Amino acid sequence: MIGLERLVDALPADFATMQAEARPEGYGMIDVLAAEWASGKNRFEVDGEALFAGYTDGALAGIGGLTIDPYSPGALRMRRFYVRAAFRRRGVGKALARALLALPGVADHAVTTNAAPGSEAFWESLGFAPDRRDRQTHVLNKRTPPTAA
Repeated sequence: MIGLERLVDALPADFATMQAEARPEGYGMIDVLAAEWASGKNRFEVDGEALFAGYTDGALAGIGGLTIDPYSPGALRMRRFYVRAAFRRRGVGKALARALLALPGVADHAVTTNAAPGSEAFWESLGFAPDRRDRQTHVLNKRTPPTAA
């Protein structure tokens, strides 16, 4: 079972372990997240923004956020997505993305992302379409909010 936690006051307790695992894989966005959080530059606290941690069996499995897109006026941007290697292909990334896309008002905006190499199919499975411009690789256009199943 996947549990999600909205992060407001602090990064998760096991964040340093995740950060150490991401570095050798070349995922520097976790170091950027740590630095921006520590400096206060980005705390995902602007209206419409959020940062979630995903847990599997109580272990920190992944992280992902949504911010105002600094490159596309009126759009939102998926940022700092990372799922630890031991938890990949278990639905953690999709759970994080779906929770962010379900936030109030998100459906009223286009949502962009700059997909890491190899993650293109993941974003496309969520409805994002390839769109290489404005420092992005994919976009999900305004849509009808999902209904509960």
